[in-house]
Amino acid sequence: VQLQASGGGLVQAGGSLRLSCAASGRTFSNYAVGWFRQAPGKEREFVSTINWSGGSTYYTDSVKGRFTISRDKPKNTVYLQMNSLKPEDTAVYFCAAKPRGSSRLPLYDYWGQGTLVTVSS
Repeated sequence: VQLQASGGGLVQAGGSLRLSCAASGRTFSNYAVGWFRQAPGKEREFVSTINWSGGSTYYTDSVKGRFTISRDKPKNTVYLQMNSLKPEDTAVYFCAAKPRGSSRLPLYDYWGQGTLVTVSS
C-alpha cells in the first residue's frame, strides 16, 4: 500500500484545512488509518484514527471537537477535516495504515510522506 498525504498549507488561526490520505497499490478498505503529526523539535504524536469500517474514531484531546476523521471507501481515501486551527497545530501531518484494529501508537505498517500545515497567529 502506498499512501499519499495532501492538503496541507498556510492558514490563519481559526481557519480550516482538509487533509487527504489516498491509497494506491491496493485497497485499504480493511485497514485502520491514523493521522500523526510532528512539530519542529518535537516527537511525532497521535492525532486521530479511524477503524476499517469507519464506525470507530478516536482523537487526541487537543483536537477533539475541532478535527473530524472520515473515510470514503470507493475513493480509497481518508480525510482529516481540521477546523478552528491554532498555531500549536502547526506540524507535518502523516497518515498511516495498518490491517486489523486502530491504534493510538505509531504501530502502523504503511506511512505517507507527510504534508505541512502551518497556522499563523
